[in-house]
Amino acid sequence: METTHHYTATVYVVADGATALHEHDRLGLWLPPGGHVERDELPHRAAEREVREETGLDPTLLLADPDIETGVVRSLPQPEHLLLEDIHAYEGGEVGHQHVDFVYFAAVDSRAIDPDGDERDPEHWEWFTPADLEDADVGEEVERIGIEAIEAVDGR
Repeated sequence: METTHHYTATVYVVADGATALHEHDRLGLWLPPGGHVERDELPHRAAEREVREETGLDPTLLLADPDIETGVVRSLPQPEHLLLEDIHAYEGGEVGHQHVDFVYFAAVDSRAIDPDGDERDPEHWEWFTPADLEDADVGEEVERIGIEAIEAVDGR
């Protein structure tokens, strides 16, 4: 069976030494804002859009300056991580598809979550400090990347 790939963008948003996560209804996992990259958008723009839609916050992505800029090509802002994630068709089943996930870090100037549109209510979001991430059952990769994001934003 052929594996289909979907392109996604995830953002670890950081304010005052903590990152925002919500518990995904279907998966039961704590996750940062993110979602699929639309056909007409670049990954870093999808990342910004997803944060605004899901949290109402205005992210400032931590991005390196482009390395290459000519009249024909230019570098895209690089994510902090580029992950390949197996998405299971059903619990314990075969891989139905995979996400190629562009993972970014972003600073926000507020912890006041106010989702845009019909996204999750603000009370479904929690802010996690590094100690909170270590103590909570958020998953190894979310803990590790969340702490890395907090350190990167606070150290800039």
